[in-house]
Amino acid sequence: MMTLDEITKKVLEQIDASGFKQSGAFNLRHNGIALCHGDSEHIKIKKKQDKPGIDIYIDGKTDGEEVHIPVVVDATGMTDVVYNDFYIEEGANVTIVAGCGIHNSGCNESRHDGIHTFHVEKNCNVRYVEKHYGEGEGTGTRVLNPVTEVYLGENSVFTLDTAQIKGVDSTVRENNVYLEANSKLYVIEKLMTHGNQEATSNMMVEMNGEGSSAQIVSRSVAKGSSRQIFHPRAVGKNLCHAHVQCDSIIMDHAEVSSIPEINAKHVDAAIIHEAAIGRINDEQLVKLRTLGMTEEEAEGVIIENFLN
Repeated sequence: MMTLDEITKKVLEQIDASGFKQSGAFNLRHNGIALCHGDSEHIKIKKKQDKPGIDIYIDGKTDGEEVHIPVVVDATGMTDVVYNDFYIEEGANVTIVAGCGIHNSGCNESRHDGIHTFHVEKNCNVRYVEKHYGEGEGTGTRVLNPVTEVYLGENSVFTLDTAQIKGVDSTVRENNVYLEANSKLYVIEKLMTHGNQEATSNMMVEMNGEGSSAQIVSRSVAKGSSRQIFHPRAVGKNLCHAHVQCDSIIMDHAEVSSIPEINAKHVDAAIIHEAAIGRINDEQLVKLRTLGMTEEEAEGVIIENFLN
């Protein structure tokens, strides 16, 4: 078993809520290198030969198993680019816990670009949990640019549970999902920015198969002078249904833009978009203040409940 340093342990605690363990199927990438990894009976991880990254093979007998593939960057001035491909066989039921944490104590930018592609066969149930986090006392920026591509087979379900906790100075998030017949997509996106941070979230969902559906819920909080842009795009090419909901709390001098795009290319495509941007409810603040909380404490409780 590999002994991990204290910084790596601390970052892992933030990005892997269920707890990273060196058992079962796992791969820990640290400063661009696979620090440790393991396979299970039904999940095999292989290093790519042509570019940085891994191929994860999940067989159809996988039932309720988790695979953990976190990334930690704690070298200032580093740009880490990784390509991970998931091959998920028909009938598999699996949870994939990913995420990246950057600890930057220097004066140069530290950056991670993770490109994840999912090839999901029929009748699968896949949950993908991804958390992003930044910390460090240095002046160097922490940049995370994740790309997620999902090809979802017939009658399969894919849940994307993604969160940016705090400390990320700049992020551009790209998510593209392609659905076949009777497949279902569920997206839960949570995002918080503060200071001068910037975040852009682009999501394209293409419903190609009859009976496919998507439910997308994005919740964000923008503080300080931070800026957020949301651009969800839902395209219906068959009998399908999609509901896209973007809710944001704006504070201080922040800016939030929501740019919905819904595109029906079939007479039986039903697509709905809702967006709301507003400040913290004054009544909620007053109620919590009467319980003895400071204004800052009350805001924290409201934000935590909103994002959860």
